[in-house]
Amino acid sequence: MTINTILVPQGSEYMAVCRGLSRVTGKTPKIIPVPVGNKPLTKYLQQLPKQEYSTGYLQPKVLVMGLCGSLTPQYHVGDVVLYESCISQEQLQVCDSAFTTEIHSALKTHYPTLKLVKSLTSDRVICSALEKRHLGKTLAADVVDMEGFATLEYFNGSDVAVAMLRVVSDDCHHNIPDITAAINPDGSLQPLSLGLRFLSQPIAAARLIQGSLRGLKVLEEVTKSLVAEF
Repeated sequence: MTINTILVPQGSEYMAVCRGLSRVTGKTPKIIPVPVGNKPLTKYLQQLPKQEYSTGYLQPKVLVMGLCGSLTPQYHVGDVVLYESCISQEQLQVCDSAFTTEIHSALKTHYPTLKLVKSLTSDRVICSALEKRHLGKTLAADVVDMEGFATLEYFNGSDVAVAMLRVVSDDCHHNIPDITAAINPDGSLQPLSLGLRFLSQPIAAARLIQGSLRGLKVLEEVTKSLVAEF
């Protein structure tokens, strides 16, 4: 099995994956930092030269990595999940089943509880625990992110196989700060705006930071474990 390219949200998630790759000897996949959010990511992918992810390969394999939020009590902070599909506005996109099975097989020894999940891709941060659980029940979704659907929508129908591996960084039992307004139209974060929102909800912010740090550490470890299998 080969992973040609890893797409990961820019910032701390990208740096965590880079740290994981730095701990692997030999050849590693190309890693590309991408914007946060469906619309910025779609625009970015449309402008990304095809040779960035497909040069020399009959069927390029692109792995999306990063953090996600739980929508059900079944998944907790630090859990590693492998996507089966993504939904957005009642539309469904499915990950490449063969590539996903290969990823699962490569990780089953290190992560025996690794499960396939259905993700909701949202255009905003779902900050209310009540809303998370409601969305989980009504949409039959397990986790939520902001990039999965756009990636699948762009690559599906092409010759690119896509799989998605993420780590849960916030659960469905606690609120987190609403940081949607701190995300720029280009998918980057506004540090000052982010800090102000954290200050306005210090307890929720502390919980989010703690969960993110734990999730990032697991993201680094799972990157190392996966790539070392090749």
